[in-house]
Amino acid sequence: MKKSIGVGLMGLGTIGGGVSKALSEKDGVVAEAVGCPVVLRKVLEKRPVDIEPRLLTRDVREILADPEIDIVIEVLGGEHPAVDFIKEALLAGKHVVTANKEVIAKHGAELLEMARDKGVALQFEASVGGGIPLLLPLQHGLPANEILTMYGIINGTTNYILTRMSQERMGFSEALKKAQELGYAEADPSNDVEGRDATYKLAILASVAFHSTVRPEQVYCEGISHLAEPDFRYAKELGYEIKLLAIAKQAGGVVEARVHPVFIPEEFLLAKVGGVYNAIQVEGDLVGKLIFYGRGAGAQPTSSAIISDVIAIGQSIASGKRVPSVMRRTQLKPIRPIAELQTKYYLRMSIADRPGVLAQIAKILGDRSISIASVIQKETDVATETAMIVIMTHPAREEFMQQALAEMREVSAVAEICNLIRVEE
Repeated sequence: MKKSIGVGLMGLGTIGGGVSKALSEKDGVVAEAVGCPVVLRKVLEKRPVDIEPRLLTRDVREILADPEIDIVIEVLGGEHPAVDFIKEALLAGKHVVTANKEVIAKHGAELLEMARDKGVALQFEASVGGGIPLLLPLQHGLPANEILTMYGIINGTTNYILTRMSQERMGFSEALKKAQELGYAEADPSNDVEGRDATYKLAILASVAFHSTVRPEQVYCEGISHLAEPDFRYAKELGYEIKLLAIAKQAGGVVEARVHPVFIPEEFLLAKVGGVYNAIQVEGDLVGKLIFYGRGAGAQPTSSAIISDVIAIGQSIASGKRVPSVMRRTQLKPIRPIAELQTKYYLRMSIADRPGVLAQIAKILGDRSISIASVIQKETDVATETAMIVIMTHPAREEFMQQALAEMREVSAVAEICNLIRVEE
């Protein structure tokens, strides 16, 4: 039995500071759960920070070469140098806990193989959903289930922005500015609002749930910056909310993975998730539908997930047992292209306000087997002699819808294709 388990912490920003604080304030709880004290021995940080000087280092080798450090916690963020440090830690025979979604999404399969070869653990519960336990239930709580679908609101920044746009009729720029003022959005919010953050997280979730390596570049990604106030107004009139959803499905050995704004019926539970909260609906063939809900980001929730991983590894070290891998050995499953998607669509466009234009649009859609479910026309601009119309379709193939849009843009009577949003029911 070890007298104590040593921890090296890489990064002392918002998350790293939360982890350091949690290890200190929860030391008794952690020690009781593990069976021996878990001690923070070194912190890698190049910026001036308020921490005991004996703990601080600017040289990663002081962590990697320290025989008293058993677990390395990486919370540097970004791809490099984080992935390089994780590889070095694994090769040095140290267990690793990380919250780095980009690294796990891009390099998870390789890193897990390295961990297996060295007989150490790589845990990353905090990389998806902040403090919401997701990966452990998927892998170890539902082992008898085939996971069929996952629908997730997994980016708190975009969910906050969409909530303000929906409830307070804010424009995108105004809602984003408010999110930045409150600290929910970064100075450069592109990773969030363009959907990349959610894409990394969905790639991890799909890989774990479907036992297949799903890379970020295989996930269709579309952000929220093109959404406007009329879209939310029409959504409410039609009985929907607009959410940025991460969607993953598998059927017949083929995986579907996509991140984009959707119309979802306002009575659905996910439609009611507001502000910075996250929620993920998972459907298994035996268990049916489950909802995981909670705070998806921030120092405290993320620290909760990280400390949970540290305890799991600490228990294995103290007992001499190997930590179960977060992922089984995976097989490569084909990814369905977005062009093959079958769904309903919301289409908002500005057209010349004269007879025959709608019939022309209906013909373009009909020629590609796209059936119109309803048409709304309420807004006209006398000065420009244009009208705003909204078309809701029956289920259609994405490839055909995109072809129809391309043809409509060539029609002189079509002033603008304002927006196309997919509908999930």
